[in-house]
Amino acid sequence: MNALGMIETNSIPVGINAGDAMLKAATVELITAQPVCAGKFIVLVSGDVAAVRESVEAGCAVAGQRLVDSVVISSVHPQVPKAINACNDIGQVTSVGVMEAFSLCAAVVVADAAVKAADVDLIDVRLGRGLGGKSFITLTGEVAAVRAAVAAGEALPEAKGMLSESVVIPSPHPDIVNSLY
Repeated sequence: MNALGMIETNSIPVGINAGDAMLKAATVELITAQPVCAGKFIVLVSGDVAAVRESVEAGCAVAGQRLVDSVVISSVHPQVPKAINACNDIGQVTSVGVMEAFSLCAAVVVADAAVKAADVDLIDVRLGRGLGGKSFITLTGEVAAVRAAVAAGEALPEAKGMLSESVVIPSPHPDIVNSLY
């Protein structure tokens, strides 16, 4: 997988229909298609860049006015899809960065930028499940690397107005660390 595409709709039936159109429009692999809080629906696909772009365009066309956001990341970091599914293998946690986003698509773009900017590991990219339509990204690494990753995510044009809060916690309490998994 070299590209990741995502659409976010504010209608579950429309989202399912758009997801179907995405899978029929191009040869892509479905990562997830699911309802999330606040009555939204997300569809994530992967594949080669041209196919993912074609797939997302088809999904956007079907979603119409129900489209909240969409994104294509042409060279997604391999940790991002794993973190969306909470499958990254994390070793010792020396510090934690947390970024909260209003847009689920923005959270994915921010997570990708953060993990590309510094030597960090994504713990989770939580996309609107039980969060009232928000998302959050958790990552770990040395304090300076986590600070650099969070700063890179916050600096993205796509993040402007979409991130609500970010923190870096040096030496987090083990119970907080365990709550993140």
